[in-house]
Amino acid sequence: MIEKILTVRNRAGIHARPAALIAQTANKFASEILLEKETASVNAKSIMGVITMAAGYNTTLTLKAEGADEKEAAEAILALFESKFEEE
Repeated sequence: MIEKILTVRNRAGIHARPAALIAQTANKFASEILLEKETASVNAKSIMGVITMAAGYNTTLTLKAEGADEKEAAEAILALFESKFEEE
């Protein structure tokens, strides 16, 4: 299992477009990918799950990936956060 700490850096936070990007990216991988915020945990492959996290600017999330392609999956999700979901 790979675990990474992510910070939401785009000013608008995770709204519909970033949630869709996260889910689309996560669905490219066979691994189980979870995003955790405090005590809540959601499947990163679910757009609605990601949106319901209500992760605003500077929110810290924990990414957990487990499976055959966990390293690649974690890197792909991390790249989205680092690029601020290509919004800025």
